[in-house]
Formats: sequence, C-alpha cells, structure tokens
Amino acid sequence: EEVYEPFLMQQGFLARTPRGRCATAGAYKHFGFSPPKSAEQPTMFDS
Repeated sequence: EEVYEPFLMQQGFLARTPRGRCATAGAYKHFGFSPPKSAEQPTMFDS
C-alpha cells in the first residue's frame, strides 16, 4: 500500500477526495470500463 498508492496517484488512476481514495476516469478507461455516474462530482465552478 505504501508503494502502490503514490504510483497510482502519479499515473492518474487514484485521487484523494474528502470521501477517501477514489478511482479516476482514467483508471476506468484503462481497464475498459465506463466510470459510474456517481463518480462524477460537480466542481465549484459548475452551476
């Protein structure tokens, strides 16, 4: 875990969020899946 997490974050497959660690859209794409709708969080600039 100590080695894998920084690597996955560096590659863009894992993101730190207030809810914990989440797979990014890039991770889903890499494995041939489409990201779930719940993973798409609006940003502060979305209206």
